[in-house]
Amino acid sequence: MGGTEQDSGFPRLHRMGEAGLLVEFGDHLSMAVNAATLAFRAAVEAAAWDGVEESATSLKSVFLRFDPVRLSHDALEAALKDLLRSRDWYGVPLPHGRKLWRVPTVFGGDHGPQLEEAASMARLSPDDAVAQISRTPVRVLTIGFSPGMPYLGRLPEMFDIPRKTELNPHVPAGGLALAIRQLVLFPVGTQTGWRWIGRAAIDVFGQQAEQPFPLTAGDEILFQPVTASAFEDAWAGVEAGRMVASCEALP
Repeated sequence: MGGTEQDSGFPRLHRMGEAGLLVEFGDHLSMAVNAATLAFRAAVEAAAWDGVEESATSLKSVFLRFDPVRLSHDALEAALKDLLRSRDWYGVPLPHGRKLWRVPTVFGGDHGPQLEEAASMARLSPDDAVAQISRTPVRVLTIGFSPGMPYLGRLPEMFDIPRKTELNPHVPAGGLALAIRQLVLFPVGTQTGWRWIGRAAIDVFGQQAEQPFPLTAGDEILFQPVTASAFEDAWAGVEAGRMVASCEALP
């Protein structure tokens, strides 16, 4: 199980009520901890234990919901402990089937009014901040808060900037916001304490789409800068139900 996580007593098992178990891989986010959660959840799904009805990942843990009539806490805990001992989860590859998305994105101006503020906190010019962000493939660490909403990371250390102390009253669908070396991409207009730096031409919760949630935890995204007019054209396609972002399989 390896490294400082094992030294700190991770992974840890927690009972969550009468029908849930949580496997926690760390007490803070790192790319290795997140990768362990993704790989372990994939292994649980592949095991297909009778009585496990659902699994999901957060930034650093895996939750399992099970039927306690068909599968006891003790039996599931024993199976999980055996699986945890079977390999070093902090060193295994990410699961197969991941995708790399290339998403047309406008930064700054009316579509990202806090780009300059965020860049200044990172001690960069706005142009340099956009260059750093747009050449960094960010992993979909988890999906949550709102349907389909990805938490993306991690960005270089200079972007370890705090959330705002007050709320942005409204960031629109597609809004790209930054804090704590992560990006979030909003499926619908919402309030947020994250700094709004751009807008991306992808619908992460297509309610009428054949595949409502195109992104999966473990996927990666490259936000490709475009002009405001090019973004408006791309966003018109999004509103018409088209997938204007491209994707390719990751190894």
